[in-house]
Amino acid sequence: MTNLEQSVDMRWRVPGQWRMFGFIGPAAMVSVGYMDPGNWATDLEGGARFGYQLLWVLLASNIIAVLLQSLAARLGIVGRLDLAQACRAGYSRPVSMALWVLCELAIIACDLAELLGSAIALNMLFGIPLLWGVVITAFDVMLIMVLQHYGIRKLEAVVAALVLTIGVCMAIEMVLVQPVLGDIVGGLVPRIDANSLLVAIGILGATVMPHNLYLHSSLVQTRRISHTPQGQREAIRYNFVDTLLALNIAFIINASILVLSASTFFTQGIEVNELQQAHSLLTPLVGTTLAATVFAIALLAAGQSSTLTGTLAGQVVMEGFLSLRMSPLARRLLTRGLAIVPAVGVLLYQGDAGVLQLLIMSQVVLSLQLPFAIVPLVRFTSDRQLMGQFASPRWVRVAAWSAAAGIVSLNAWLVWRTLAAGSADGAPWYAYVLVGALTTLLLWISCVPLKLSAPAVLEERAA
Repeated sequence: MTNLEQSVDMRWRVPGQWRMFGFIGPAAMVSVGYMDPGNWATDLEGGARFGYQLLWVLLASNIIAVLLQSLAARLGIVGRLDLAQACRAGYSRPVSMALWVLCELAIIACDLAELLGSAIALNMLFGIPLLWGVVITAFDVMLIMVLQHYGIRKLEAVVAALVLTIGVCMAIEMVLVQPVLGDIVGGLVPRIDANSLLVAIGILGATVMPHNLYLHSSLVQTRRISHTPQGQREAIRYNFVDTLLALNIAFIINASILVLSASTFFTQGIEVNELQQAHSLLTPLVGTTLAATVFAIALLAAGQSSTLTGTLAGQVVMEGFLSLRMSPLARRLLTRGLAIVPAVGVLLYQGDAGVLQLLIMSQVVLSLQLPFAIVPLVRFTSDRQLMGQFASPRWVRVAAWSAAAGIVSLNAWLVWRTLAAGSADGAPWYAYVLVGALTTLLLWISCVPLKLSAPAVLEERAA
């Protein structure tokens, strides 16, 4: 990311209504992570099993995402640090290393979803076996190399084009299935039970992705601004507009996937266990092959667009936590190499039937890791020594801590149910050790005094 930092100069003067367009882009890059194949898996299962019941989870997740991504942008603009750099400056080395490991696991889980989603889309469109599709998509790193060479604005344009492709495809699907508006409105009423908990947490993990917080705090620094209170205030305002626009588009796309599933599968009493199953059933249920083709094209665009930003997130995390700069090629091969192992393993031992569950579990992993990104972000953006007059006001802190508490509570409920389910045979001892260690780490990063000081911050900015 170093070669992209400060690469778009926003200090030139143009009329205010046009200046905003110079800031548009970072949130669009982040938003593709909110509509990647992992989202498709959780949205499809949620719609097929529970109808419109979990639409409210998507809406709540989107509201939380707007809040958190806005805080991430503010950290980058005012603190001039990405979240990984701030963690390295604010916590002891053992703690920051633990946070780095957890973040890398989240990136691998996300990359697993992108890998499988793209392979499934190739299978739908061209009949390529999933195993070969996984191998083919493992080499999409060359696309990253080419695009990053041409600068951040070109990269943003390509991602925006892919998002537009997904949006157009889902609009066509909505025209074809013609969902009932009253059912959609009813799905926005909050309700959850033990049966829908796992899918709800998967939707939350798929929507609010932890590594996107690290990425956004870095991407906003590609804009060279005047670091005066007026310049920072303008950048914060325009980046909020960028975030609101991009994430609401992502919400509409996610909601469309869930509505598509509820309108076609739930109403027919069909439980979807594979993305390929959803693809094959769309033609007879909707009455046209266009629905299945458009579905596959949108899935492929989702997989490839999220691949681009996943690689950038990996670079940001590694450089920020370790101060280690790795080429995009090496970084991509490392992450994808770690993601391809479980993908190939599931395909070999469980066949295509195990793919959807692997996708959903990858999103649950993201949800479990999310508090370890939210808590530092809220603490750093509330710190007056780092943020000055732009430190989060009280109402923002209350909202952010409430979101963190809600996510932790849902995760705790899931962990308790999982351990209780295994209590008949006795849950393995290392499960309790792992839960205890993660709980201790979360309490530590929530309560320990931050190490932030003027010299430490200046050192991180210089690095």
